[in-house]
Amino acid sequence: MTETGRRTGGQILADQLRLHGVSRIFGVPGESFLAVLDALHDHRDAMPFTVCRQEGGAAMMADAYGKLTGEPGICMVTRGPGATNASAGVHIAYQNSTPLILFVGQIARGMAEREAFQEIDYRRMFGQMTKWVAEIENASRIPEHVSHAFHLATSGRPGPVVLALPEDMLREEVSVSDPARYQRVEAHPGPEQMERLRAMLDAAERPIAILGGGGWNAEAVAHMQRFAERAGLAVAASFRRQDYFDNAHPCYVGDIGIGPNPALVRRLREADLLLLLGGRLGEMPSQSYGLLDIPRPRQKLVHVHAGAEELGRVYQADLPINAGARAFAAALDRLQPVDGGRWQRWREQARAEYEAWQSPPAIPGSLQMGEVMTWLEAHLPEDAIMTNGAGNYTVWLHRFHRHRRFGTLLAPVSGSMGYGAPAAVAAKIMHPDRTVICFAGDGCFLMHGQEFATAVQYRAPAVFLVINNGMYGTIRMHQERHYPGRVSATDLANPDFAAYARAFGGYGEVVDSTEQFPGAFERAARSGLPAILELRIDPEALTPAQTLSQIRERALAG
Repeated sequence: MTETGRRTGGQILADQLRLHGVSRIFGVPGESFLAVLDALHDHRDAMPFTVCRQEGGAAMMADAYGKLTGEPGICMVTRGPGATNASAGVHIAYQNSTPLILFVGQIARGMAEREAFQEIDYRRMFGQMTKWVAEIENASRIPEHVSHAFHLATSGRPGPVVLALPEDMLREEVSVSDPARYQRVEAHPGPEQMERLRAMLDAAERPIAILGGGGWNAEAVAHMQRFAERAGLAVAASFRRQDYFDNAHPCYVGDIGIGPNPALVRRLREADLLLLLGGRLGEMPSQSYGLLDIPRPRQKLVHVHAGAEELGRVYQADLPINAGARAFAAALDRLQPVDGGRWQRWREQARAEYEAWQSPPAIPGSLQMGEVMTWLEAHLPEDAIMTNGAGNYTVWLHRFHRHRRFGTLLAPVSGSMGYGAPAAVAAKIMHPDRTVICFAGDGCFLMHGQEFATAVQYRAPAVFLVINNGMYGTIRMHQERHYPGRVSATDLANPDFAAYARAFGGYGEVVDSTEQFPGAFERAARSGLPAILELRIDPEALTPAQTLSQIRERALAG
């Protein structure tokens, strides 16, 4: 503990963030935490505050920070509407298993329980989507609460924590000692569990590993890849976790999420051993909980998860292992070699099926997204960071882009629209030397498109590909399947997105045909500005697999 003199609550909080290693804060200012903003002025070089345009975007930027660094993303918002706006990003962090700490300004302590201006009970509001919610009633307890928040957000299954800050508490002066920097705590697998795992692999004929969840880093990915390579093990990625394994590696067989390769789904059903490493296998990757029998899967199941509470929650594993992804991957890399000769042909067939699934189909219209993806694959560096929100357009990225390194995909497993734009801004601010590309639908982009102004303000020249088909495409797809021809509440009247970019001081260009894309992308990249390329695609091109008319006709045919 470090003894210090009297400080305000705001100063104590700023000092705690500094000693715990925070390098950037995302947020929207509010009068409820002016004392913190004032204290941060003294740390502005080491711990800059990124001013965002809406609290949801700020929280999503903090999530992107947490995913890229493994350290808690820090977000600050004001009370009431600020907190409700930020809740979208908190929910994303919870389902993404991303470490994040949200600091929310709060009413003065003497006004509580009167429905004061913008008063909300944050314990009740955030309780189901966080690991912990607390209100700091006494400035002398700020070091204790902040230390606990950092430990909790990063340990076990990573996730978000919310701390509410009464405004009068932040002005209070107290003498309090500072603790040491937090330490990440991770459960490790036992030697008996690893030997049992090895025995199960020795007995398997058709094993597949599925990588997911939070807590991974580049070192864990390298450990996993070395083991898979030695054993010739087939490896799949869970929903929106494709950067956990080199997609060009012969052991990689695809991802399991929305609209997966049917051949991969079949192989997962036929597998005699599933290694579920780090993830929960929730609704999307489990194909609405239909991939494995519940509670007892017919496949032998090894389930490794950082949170003990998740083991046995849905699936009864033959071998449950409470371990973090990093610790488990390191132990796996040390495991005595396993002979994968029995399943080599099976794995090679699975890889061939993945390669075939990579061939993009033609779609209606003069702009072919498959050819756009092919061009990007040929020209993007391996460390390019790709971001997206939610919508049918995401299939083009998740199916046809090959991630080569960890930390190259920022996407919400919660399926939240609007995530791609703020995530791209945060990624480019953090990594100005790397290519950052946001994929967004027309509806998705305008959920948080105002953060393009943040990109301009902080000179973060990400490239935003706005794929415009004039509708909420995913909802329209489901609408046509269940209520064919009865279009309701899914059409959109859009702005000129290229002009929108220029209005903010960025670069903008419209792309109407495949031939226009390479030049437009190169001009956008050379501009040195945040750039929007509006890709106008035919509304008939609702999915890579089916046109709008085909979906409707099939539904009408019964």
